[in-house]
Amino acid sequence: MNSTVFINILRFVLLALTQVLVFNNLNFMGFINPMVYVIFFYWYPIKGNRALFMFTAFLLGLFIDIYSDTLALNALASVTVAYARPALMRLCFGINYEFQNFNFRHTTTVQRITFLAFIVLLHHMIFFFFEILSLSHFLLILKKVFATGIVTLILCVLFSSLFSPKSE
Repeated sequence: MNSTVFINILRFVLLALTQVLVFNNLNFMGFINPMVYVIFFYWYPIKGNRALFMFTAFLLGLFIDIYSDTLALNALASVTVAYARPALMRLCFGINYEFQNFNFRHTTTVQRITFLAFIVLLHHMIFFFFEILSLSHFLLILKKVFATGIVTLILCVLFSSLFSPKSE
C-alpha cells in the first residue's frame, strides 16, 4: 500500500475518532463546539483523485453525522468544501497550485492560514445555515459561524503545526 494512502486513511480514522470522542463532548460557553476534522481537507494531497476526495469527504461527514446525530449536515458541508477546494486554493495560492511541483512548504504561513480559514468558514457557514435553516436568525448563524470558526481555526492551526511534516 502506498504510504500516502496509508497516511490519509490514518488521518481519516484519527480525526473522525477525535472529533466524535473528544470534541463533540466539548461545549465552550454553551454553543461553541470545535470541528477539528475539517483539517482533513487541508491535509489531503493536492494532486489526489478528486472523485475519491469527494467520496472520502462524504464518508467522513457521514461518520461524524452518525455519531453526532446531526442529520447529514456534516456530510453536506464536507462535500461542499471538497468541491470548492480547488477554487479556494486558486484564491489563496494563485495559479501556482496547478503546477506539478507545488508544495505547501513553498507557500507563506499567511497563505496557509488563509486557506485553512476559508475552509473552516465555508464549512461552518454551510453547516450552521442548514442547521438553523432560517434567515430570520441570521445574527445567530453569524455568531455560531464566527465563534465556532475562530476556535476551530486556532485548534486546526495548532494541529497543523504539531502534526505536519517539517515546515519552513
